[in-house]
Amino acid sequence: MPNSHSNKSLQAAQDSEGRAASPQLPDEVKNFLIDIDGTITEDVPNEQPERMETCEPFPDALATLNRWYNEGHIITFFTSRTEEHRDVTEAWFAKHGFLYHGLLMGKPRGGNYHWIDNHVVRATRYVDRFTDLVKTTREIEVFKGNEED
Repeated sequence: MPNSHSNKSLQAAQDSEGRAASPQLPDEVKNFLIDIDGTITEDVPNEQPERMETCEPFPDALATLNRWYNEGHIITFFTSRTEEHRDVTEAWFAKHGFLYHGLLMGKPRGGNYHWIDNHVVRATRYVDRFTDLVKTTREIEVFKGNEED
């Protein structure tokens, strides 16, 4: 079962016209949204749910994510696993000792994701291991007229 996150760290925010907007976390707190299959464990498709119980976590993922959790960052997993796989997924997290705040099921399948949000989104593509994050510059797509972002 996920651990609750206290909303007391959320700070009031206002839009450009001074109206109340969705509250935000302090800059020093990261809100990590992390895929499961192929990122923290082997890539297990929904069509083979029996593998969800027996796959092993990537050791660097477990250590890094639990450290981030203990540093006060928000850890939310999201997955293309369907809602019928929630119990086995939560049991797997408990078995391996993952600390987290939330689990979102039913992410669209197929990759090639293009996230559009009114908040800044920092995307990090998982390649082969979890390590500390470093800043680098990459080319990104933005809406026409928003080149200054």
